[in-house]
Amino acid sequence: MDQRYDILISGGGVAGLTAACVMGAAGFSVLCVDPAPPVTDGGAEGADLRTTAFLQPARSLLEEAGLWARLDPHAAALQIMRIVDAGGAEPTARLVRDFEASDIGDLPFGWNLPNWLLRREMLARIEDLDSVTFRPGTGTESLLTRETEAFVRLTDGSRIRTKLVLAADGRNSPMRQAAGIGAKTIRYGQKALAFAVSHPIPHENVSTEVHRSGGPFTLVPLPDRDGGPCSAIVWMEDGAEVDRLAQLPVEAFEASMMERSTGILGPLTLLTRRSVWPIISQVADRMSGQRVALMAEAAHVVPPIGAQGLNMSLGDLRCLRDLAVARPAGLGDRQMMEDYHNARHGEVTLRAAGIDMLNRASQIHAQPLRDLRAATLGALYGAAPVRRMLMQMGLGAKG
Repeated sequence: MDQRYDILISGGGVAGLTAACVMGAAGFSVLCVDPAPPVTDGGAEGADLRTTAFLQPARSLLEEAGLWARLDPHAAALQIMRIVDAGGAEPTARLVRDFEASDIGDLPFGWNLPNWLLRREMLARIEDLDSVTFRPGTGTESLLTRETEAFVRLTDGSRIRTKLVLAADGRNSPMRQAAGIGAKTIRYGQKALAFAVSHPIPHENVSTEVHRSGGPFTLVPLPDRDGGPCSAIVWMEDGAEVDRLAQLPVEAFEASMMERSTGILGPLTLLTRRSVWPIISQVADRMSGQRVALMAEAAHVVPPIGAQGLNMSLGDLRCLRDLAVARPAGLGDRQMMEDYHNARHGEVTLRAAGIDMLNRASQIHAQPLRDLRAATLGALYGAAPVRRMLMQMGLGAKG
């Protein structure tokens, strides 16, 4: 017998679980499925050790979904965004520019939390929502769409009838492929290392990107651990170099970290294992199909620069929620799907292109080009009106 839900969400990562909370809180019946049970303990095998920085515009959406009250006690505020150019002959800081949140408002730029903890708190919120069902260990197997509804067969053999399929199932999205929507992919030959560290110098709620070559070395504030300052690090480098770094003994790795960070927070002590992620840029040809909406990495993947990835995803979700609430009787219909594509695809494409340019600039190895990057950085960030404009663009306030 078919089971009916207003919305089927394929994907139980941070984006999919957020969508389940947002759409459930908006009054829709939601089924969220994911083939992999979520890991909600940072020390467990398979835990996602990356962190997510929720930028200012995300907070109101999380509040409306009943999530922010759960997340706030665990969040580290991002009060200053610091850009360091260390592209000279020696790996030392030769140019430092700060963006201060106080220049554009009273709130921090955003708040940073570990991904495994986000999953834990989101699942706790789902437990409180009678309208949301989560089935871990179950994936999507097939999709059939009609003008009036969609039929999805799950890996446990059950068949779901739904008005809207929300694909939040990653860069290789099974639902995007089943809907026949293509995607354009750019490969950089880069990978990223993600891990957490402690350090003797307090971060003072400053998020720091250190640029030299291969990609940025980013330190993002975390709440103190055992009374000492901690940060999450994403270290982007050419793929072969990341593979080498991932295999280094801890002492040698910590020495490499110290050099690459320019010692900005003192000696860095590794607190977690090192996880490795490939870096690509990818944008789907469309944001929607018949009865299917793409969001998060099913729709767009960008290098982890400027905390844009999940915040673009929350822009997708906010748009979908608003369209659904405005016309609940039209949930998932042709007009809603077309309106969603038109509202999001142009902005997503433009923002992905901008992040692509920043990433290519951060990869530069040739010394003359690194010098040019530093000069451009100094000119852009030194002018107060330009600096404010860049900060507001970075927050994605239009998303």
